[in-house]
Amino acid sequence: HTWVQHARAGQLISGLLTEPAAAPEIRVHGVAPFLLRHYRAMSETAEAEQARLARLAARTGLIAAAWTGLATVATYATLGGLLLAGAMALSVAGTAVIAIRTGSSSLDSLVLEVNALHEEALFVGDLQRLYAEAAERAIPKGGEPLPEDPREVRFEHVTFSYPGESSRPALDDVTLTLPLGRIVALVGENGSGKTTLVKLLAGLYTPDRGRILWDDVDASAADRHQLAERIAMVAQDFKRWPFTARVNVAVGRSSAPLTEERLAGALDQAGAQDVVADLPRGLDTLLARHFSGGHELSGGQWQRLGIARAAYRRGRILIVDEPTAALDARAELEVFEKIRALASAGQTVVLITHRLASVRHADLVHVLDQGRLVESGTPEELLATGGLYAELYALQADQFTARVPAPEPR
Repeated sequence: HTWVQHARAGQLISGLLTEPAAAPEIRVHGVAPFLLRHYRAMSETAEAEQARLARLAARTGLIAAAWTGLATVATYATLGGLLLAGAMALSVAGTAVIAIRTGSSSLDSLVLEVNALHEEALFVGDLQRLYAEAAERAIPKGGEPLPEDPREVRFEHVTFSYPGESSRPALDDVTLTLPLGRIVALVGENGSGKTTLVKLLAGLYTPDRGRILWDDVDASAADRHQLAERIAMVAQDFKRWPFTARVNVAVGRSSAPLTEERLAGALDQAGAQDVVADLPRGLDTLLARHFSGGHELSGGQWQRLGIARAAYRRGRILIVDEPTAALDARAELEVFEKIRALASAGQTVVLITHRLASVRHADLVHVLDQGRLVESGTPEELLATGGLYAELYALQADQFTARVPAPEPR
């Protein structure tokens, strides 16, 4: 296990040294010597562990060979003594030698097979532990059906901590309502629990305590397949698939028939038509630069394709986590116009953003702070109350209203 960990670490660092995405920073920041030192250290550690295992195997083999030699010498000395003493006929001694050699060969094979069985059993033990852990984390099949046309999703006293983390919960006793068919914004500083909340909403995790209700159906007992079918998500770290632009959009609902009409509608909803039009082969352009004929997109272009992928899915609830982080001001305005259009068509939009000016058209805003819900209301109500939302809004507004002092006349 120690050797495998170091070998994997060495492979990871060697991959970073040749990864195109890391090349600019490696060159500008001069990271190559640092990575090479760590790669050499990992390789030397892995080789040292291999040498230790080899020495251990050699020592064990040498001890076993010494005992085997002693046993063989003692056996043949006994036969010789019996033969010389006349207690055993020569023919019997010859037969005994053949039997001993045959039995010794069979015993060697048995020991080798037992040793190989033990080594393979170690791997099987690891595999069984993996199966057991996977079974504990597996998404259960079946469950209660979700309402066909739910009115709201309610979080009731939801508490959640990520596995292996002993610090404060990511969400702590959160109670809130997400009315469907509206734009609901989740606002808060980094680490306030916004992304964790939408992961629970999407069924990626289940709460440690509390309930998530679709009307009166508990999500933990609901059919998880039905739950996933109703969710479309544009996460901050959505996957950039090394396929064509067409597949990168259509993978949002891979089970649906791939039609040009549905593709065009998704691209239009995301405002991604210009992105596709600029590609050398349009939707058939391979978005993987490390392949011949591949093409790379900018961060903003990828973000538009990610939104198009979510639009192609046509989920009842669209979760957008910082959808305009890589967009300029004009493109940001266009994206939010598209998002408002989706909500006007009856789709629920759950919006996570740090740019509070972008949530002014939200129907409901929930403000989170350190995993707890501290405020809820419309943007106008929250500005009027003067709480955390108003404070954060004022901080951002000051960035635009602060005036640079005029230069003094000479």
